[in-house]
Amino acid sequence: MKWEEPPHWQQLLRDVRACTLCEPELPLGARPVVQLHPKARILVAGQAPGKRVHASGKPFDDPSGDRLRQWMGIDKDTFYNAEELAIIPMGFCYPGTGKSGDLPPRKECAPTWREQLLQQLPHLELTLAIGQYAQQWHLQEPKRSLTERVRDWRSYWPQLLPLPHPSPRNNIWMKRNPWFETEVIPELRQRVKELL
Repeated sequence: MKWEEPPHWQQLLRDVRACTLCEPELPLGARPVVQLHPKARILVAGQAPGKRVHASGKPFDDPSGDRLRQWMGIDKDTFYNAEELAIIPMGFCYPGTGKSGDLPPRKECAPTWREQLLQQLPHLELTLAIGQYAQQWHLQEPKRSLTERVRDWRSYWPQLLPLPHPSPRNNIWMKRNPWFETEVIPELRQRVKELL
């Protein structure tokens, strides 16, 4: 089948990157961080950029990204190749910090942009739903804990994989759930290898 480029995807991406919809609520101002190309076969659906990502403008350009790439078994060049991998967080801008880490993604992003962006990805074969906000949106099922969803990963496989956030803040979760690294990570690496 010949690949056909969806019309207007580049303009949509420019519009997203120029978005200032919730700028008054953002501590560091608006800087939407998104990676997209219609050829991408893998979608990384994260939560929202942290301070380091806000500063660099590159998604997962931090220790969380290092761990995520290690989980996936890929290097930075592959990860940042938009023709292979789309990165569309639930919130595109750094939302600020709360008592126990970064605040939740802003509520304006997903209803304003998400469907339009996902329509530009006709070749998606795997979505990595990272964290509870991405899982709630992509799975659209009764509320379950992140651990329940990740433990039940085979129910969504091979099109979608719920993942914990790869943040170093989740080291305790990783220690409490050793099955994740022994069961899930090898399957994830194999699937990524097949798709790339």
